[in-house]
Amino acid sequence: MHKTWIALLLCTIAFSTQTAFAQGRIVRKNIPLDSIRLSDPFILADAKTKMYYMTGTGGRLWKSSDLKLWEGPFQITRTDSNSWMGPKPEIWAAEIWQYKGKYYYFATFTNKKVFIDTVRGIPIERRASHVLVSDKADGPYVPMKDSTYLPAGKPTLDGTFWIDKDKKPYMVYCYEWLQNYDGTIEKIELKRDLSGSVGEAKLLFRASESPWSHELEDGKDRKSKVTDGPFLFRTSTGRLGMLWTSWIDEFYTQGVAYSQSGTLDGPWLQEKEPITPLNYGHGMLFKTFSGKQLMSLHSHKNVNGHFVRIPKLFEVTLKGDKLVLGAPYTP
Repeated sequence: MHKTWIALLLCTIAFSTQTAFAQGRIVRKNIPLDSIRLSDPFILADAKTKMYYMTGTGGRLWKSSDLKLWEGPFQITRTDSNSWMGPKPEIWAAEIWQYKGKYYYFATFTNKKVFIDTVRGIPIERRASHVLVSDKADGPYVPMKDSTYLPAGKPTLDGTFWIDKDKKPYMVYCYEWLQNYDGTIEKIELKRDLSGSVGEAKLLFRASESPWSHELEDGKDRKSKVTDGPFLFRTSTGRLGMLWTSWIDEFYTQGVAYSQSGTLDGPWLQEKEPITPLNYGHGMLFKTFSGKQLMSLHSHKNVNGHFVRIPKLFEVTLKGDKLVLGAPYTP
């Protein structure tokens, strides 16, 4: 099976496994981080409650006061069954952001019963990045005014949040490779209350621009099509960087790009080598309550013949002109 189709299968398996895990058991306490099965782990260190909140694919929430022991999973999303998402959308790559006194849930929603296109004989499901809102970090998160943020005819995913130098809020997201066979990372301006988008999207870069990502197709080595998991940051010198993930053969791997203008508009210069070892990806950065800078991401593991994704932490530094990955971090 071609690696890019394997990627889709693994995402589905990860979602199904996490859903069954959450629905089949009651909320549990004192669970070590490495015992949780979760793709695309995003951690909010909430200064208001002095708690860490972790979410990701599956759309549920884990809570911890120390990153070591966790409680969950909690169901925290309430979508509109009459919207394009349908009654039971899949939820991928969720993130929680605090902004102007509220909490916002950036996530990818998929309606598996609606198809928007067929490319090379493969039907493409209705999938898009979207934003929900809550007054509390642990939800519940509910829809806002606009029913859509991005064009209905394009599969988009992994939306993240950024305030650029123009002081305007943006969603940065991936236009999935399934339709154009060269996935992109794009930006779109958001309304001031994040309740919808403004204007047209703008291309930031394509998967094929990466010097480090590649895949085997029909026995030939070629540039990878996949763009996943953008996350924006600034170094101590003010340099704007972006974490994003693609593949090296069958291994999900984390890369970095830097904006030469210091804004989302770029141009974006790709690092020549990935920043993580193979088999780590979809990273984000957060600071602990003690001031330690960490990267949260997931790794793949085969457990008794079953494919699982496990949250992992690395120490990082942003003190210079580049993000530097440190040692694995065990809470």
